[in-house]
Amino acid sequence: MELRHLVSFLAIADELHFGRAAARLHLAQPSLSQHLQRLERSVGVTLVARNSHEVRLTPAGEAFRGLAKDIVVRAERAGQTARAAAAGRSGTVRVGYNFPAGQRILPTTLAALNSRHPAIDVTMFEMRTGPQLTALTDGRLDVAMVYGKPAAANLDSRLLLRVPLVAVVGQEHRWASLDRVPFGELDGEPCVLFNRAQSSSMYDTIFSAARTSGIRLTVAEEVDDPGATAILAAIKPVVGFASALRGRLTDVRAAGPRTTAVGLIDPVPILDLYAVWPTDHGPLVDAFLDCLPTRVQE
Repeated sequence: MELRHLVSFLAIADELHFGRAAARLHLAQPSLSQHLQRLERSVGVTLVARNSHEVRLTPAGEAFRGLAKDIVVRAERAGQTARAAAAGRSGTVRVGYNFPAGQRILPTTLAALNSRHPAIDVTMFEMRTGPQLTALTDGRLDVAMVYGKPAAANLDSRLLLRVPLVAVVGQEHRWASLDRVPFGELDGEPCVLFNRAQSSSMYDTIFSAARTSGIRLTVAEEVDDPGATAILAAIKPVVGFASALRGRLTDVRAAGPRTTAVGLIDPVPILDLYAVWPTDHGPLVDAFLDCLPTRVQE
């Protein structure tokens, strides 16, 4: 049983017409008929019945068709995998990401990567910006998706998304019923923040908005986990900060902390989300980067 004979049989099964099947495969019709005859001799049964009026699959041909297609697909996949390995496009890419990247960037990217380069696997790690950049520098990540454009000369980057920040408050907070508040209203409000090393761009964006508003933030709590921020905001009269994407999820989540997201204006704090990778990288990273969407609108 030869692969080309299976391919010819599948073309006949699809077209139910020898002339069209031969044209589809760029074969002469007698050659196509020979392929079918040799396949039927190999299998030991008649797969295609034909007369002057019609071409149809026999019950044996119908049963054979699905398995034959699977064999051809697997053979094609084996060839793709071999070519990918020869070109350095087979292996695993280690990707760091944050919440907005996981919601807006990764699903499209992974679908494209699986379609174009099925021999490439992706291992994903959700982390804040600081730990991602450390892992990228240490060689534990191949690509990071972080807030802010790193200044390091050995890193390249691409802008993916602009992300507004929102305030996160408990449902008993006096802001909970509001759609948005001016940033200046944070004057005197106890806030939940994180260590700057966790996400310097987000940290600096928040304090820059405070300076623009002419206020000083009151940091009452410091936690590095976004989930812990929501828990504190749910049980204490404090204000946390999150991306608008995470804030919207907080609003609709059935279980978990009872918090709500409130838009911030005058100014609206905006974060730039970048894909970042080492300047010195291999074809696996190139394949992943080629599958990234163009800049996405929030």
